[in-house]
Amino acid sequence: MCWHYEANAGLVLDNVSYQPKGEPRPIQVLTTAKLAQIHVPYDDGGNEYDDLTGQSFAQGLQTLDPGECPGGTIKAVKVPGAWDPQHPYVNGLCVTTRARGHAYRLGRYPGETTKIQQVQGKDLLVYTVNKTGWYEYIVEWRFSSDGTMNMQVGATGTLSPADYDAGDGRGWPIGKGAKDYATSHSHNVFWRLNFGLDGSSANRVEQFDSTTTPGGAGQAPRTKTVRTPVAKELAGDAGPTRWWRVVSNVGKNKDGHPRSYEIVPGRSSKYTGRAFTRHDVYFTEYNKCEQFASNNLANCGTGAGSSVDRWVNGQPLRHPIAWVNIGYHHIARDEDQEPMPVHWQGFQLAPRDVTAMNPLTPPELSGHNGHVE
Repeated sequence: MCWHYEANAGLVLDNVSYQPKGEPRPIQVLTTAKLAQIHVPYDDGGNEYDDLTGQSFAQGLQTLDPGECPGGTIKAVKVPGAWDPQHPYVNGLCVTTRARGHAYRLGRYPGETTKIQQVQGKDLLVYTVNKTGWYEYIVEWRFSSDGTMNMQVGATGTLSPADYDAGDGRGWPIGKGAKDYATSHSHNVFWRLNFGLDGSSANRVEQFDSTTTPGGAGQAPRTKTVRTPVAKELAGDAGPTRWWRVVSNVGKNKDGHPRSYEIVPGRSSKYTGRAFTRHDVYFTEYNKCEQFASNNLANCGTGAGSSVDRWVNGQPLRHPIAWVNIGYHHIARDEDQEPMPVHWQGFQLAPRDVTAMNPLTPPELSGHNGHVE
């Protein structure tokens, strides 16, 4: 995995690969991955921001304290368009590892004396902190040893002192009595993922939906899952039993199954005030011009628009780009002062058939592939 730093998106990851135990070489997953917007509309309609392309998000890269990167390395980053051109380098990228608790556990059945199988997992963590206005965004990329990738943004800092004039229904009283109402607002975070599974951009997208029907007399309900190929660009809405995966057209695991990664959205408060925030995931055909989910700075041609919803126009998906939208509606509370506790929003990319078995399987269970008597 490599990285570079852009003038609007900030940290961009390049050529993200994963080498599971037992595989002879790394398996490429992503060609590039980056934030594609942090859209912040206030509930009273008074302010609305596109933090990446309108509020100097990248230039707000913060210097990290050594205590923020325990056991890791803080790297110097050259910031394009730095506020202080004489000092464009910022010690602002942390690369470290962190414990994540159980990777798995398999205990004994009654009467058995076998070993308890358990492993405590570790993540490779890469992150920056970018200050925009009164907020500081912790932009995390976590890579687990089982191949799972966690992308999340944590918002902290302080509440805007200029926004204590909200009324009931659009804010929350902060401080003594009910005088200062901090205005509620949303953080709609978008990520742009350019998949390159097994080194190829020619991936395919599939949608899965599960439906449960009542059982007959004396029978339990039944659930059926249907796979639908996504052949053309899509603006998709998540649901309790709906999910998507991006599938390799060239690589298979040792069981002969195509490798894929499932998009697993985290909790999201969908903001319906703008067309581009009304859907949870978009799949568009690759276009170099299309880089940001809203307020896209490049001119992509007459009638192309400047937001991701405008780019879903029926093109066949041959080189799909995934855009993931996770929203958070921030209604302030007394505990937000001060500094504000971090609130997180994000999603996972979960390996699905990347390997024939759990890549962390212990040797004594390596034969448990498929039906086991």
